[in-house]
Amino acid sequence: MSLLVFSFLASLFTAMLLVRSSVRHAEKWGDHDLSGPQKFHSRPVPRVGGVAILSGVLIGTIMAQFSTGSNAPKLWLLLVAGLPAFIAGVTEDLTKNVSPRRRLFFTAMSAALAVWWLDAFIPRTDIPGMDLLMPWAPFAIGITIFVVTGVANAVNIIDGFNGLAAMCVLMMLMAIAYVAFQVGDMFIFSGALILVGAVMGFFVWNFPAGLIFLGDGGAYFLGFLLAELSVLLLHRNPQISPIFTLLLCAYPVFETLFSIYRKKWLRGISPGVPDGVHLHMLVYKRLMRLMVGKNLDRRKTVRNSLTSPYLWVLCLTSVIPAVLFWNNTVMLAVFLVLFMAFYVFLYWSIVRFRTPRWLVVRRR
Repeated sequence: MSLLVFSFLASLFTAMLLVRSSVRHAEKWGDHDLSGPQKFHSRPVPRVGGVAILSGVLIGTIMAQFSTGSNAPKLWLLLVAGLPAFIAGVTEDLTKNVSPRRRLFFTAMSAALAVWWLDAFIPRTDIPGMDLLMPWAPFAIGITIFVVTGVANAVNIIDGFNGLAAMCVLMMLMAIAYVAFQVGDMFIFSGALILVGAVMGFFVWNFPAGLIFLGDGGAYFLGFLLAELSVLLLHRNPQISPIFTLLLCAYPVFETLFSIYRKKWLRGISPGVPDGVHLHMLVYKRLMRLMVGKNLDRRKTVRNSLTSPYLWVLCLTSVIPAVLFWNNTVMLAVFLVLFMAFYVFLYWSIVRFRTPRWLVVRRR
């Protein structure tokens, strides 16, 4: 637990420094774009929360060097492997000049480094037909890089409201830590604890007041580490079902896949074009308007923060069964199908103004 405490304190203190200095340096790292389709804050906010996450992971890894020396070298390799994804994201946060394609490229580079240094590749999928090709190393490596890059991008996509991405990733990391402890994998357990502490330190300043954002740097870095810990847990422990990691990350991953389908086939636009009709945005625009009121600046932060718990609960509907049935492929697959069906039901209900009454708490 000391690893969690030290990473938490480092992240908390770093985020505090960034928040306190945001007034003086707002022109450098504040998000002044308040009018885009995915902008839901009423004042400039620093977008460099990824620096706090990195600080927490760094201090946690240093402490691991003294407390769990045998795992420290692998933790250092994992941290260094994630730097290309982090640097590309932070550069975008500061310059607004790094395209999504470039960010994905550098995230893929991070995934390739993890394969090279840590043998972090997916050994099997339990998907009929695909496992016939997994023994061929180039195919397995290619699938792994694609999956890790996709998860990192998915975490960035759900990073739209105060505490949303941070809490969802936090719950997934706690699930990974639990399963790692069950199978006795102290490397993954230590890595998950360090990252849990780092996310918690950032979360204090991110929710509910929204004093600092993850930004692309934090979202891609967190998504990369979440994906890599999942891949390594599966690679190192054959008793864990591959569907565990898929169900665990079902919310951000299915959100991304559904968005691609919705944009490309229903709207006929590029999947890379940002829009304002992701599920979390619909919850903000329609459910929160009923419960909080019109889009006044003094109510905007309240609406922003009240949106996230709805999606936390949705995320839990996949995380809880993943934890309960981590070694049972059939049960995991059943819950994965149920999650996708529930997601589609919620989305189409809200987008067609047929929101279930049990989702709405009206003002009195």
